[in-house]
Amino acid sequence: MSLLTGEYRNTLDEKGRILFPSKMRGELKDNVLIVTQALDRCLWLFTPEEWENLSSKIMQSASPFNTKNRLVLRRLIAPAQEIEFDKAGRLSIPQSLREYALLEKDCILLGINKYIELWDASAYRSYLEESESSYREAAEDLGSINF
Repeated sequence: MSLLTGEYRNTLDEKGRILFPSKMRGELKDNVLIVTQALDRCLWLFTPEEWENLSSKIMQSASPFNTKNRLVLRRLIAPAQEIEFDKAGRLSIPQSLREYALLEKDCILLGINKYIELWDASAYRSYLEESESSYREAAEDLGSINF
């Protein structure tokens, strides 16, 4: 997969399907994505290769005998589902994942290089407003990066 970036707005239909922008789908090798719960009440979408890379690293470092590790495994690994695009280029988001991310109708897809975030549009606006000061601090911490 090449660089996958961009912010796209789209709607979730009454059956829980979202049409993927053609530009974003064009960057994907396969006709399938792995969808799971993310932090900040959104969903993370991965190609099978990126998901295998991330999940194997998590599984190698996590112990089922550690309380915090079990929490991450249950919240990130367990809910992950492989979802295939339909012929119209839509992904059908399972109800449990829609409920977790509070997805209503208007959604935002964010391409973040190796994965995609799927947000409810109003939740994303709230997140941006609430995190503005933290964002400025986090950007300052990247001060050693030159380009």
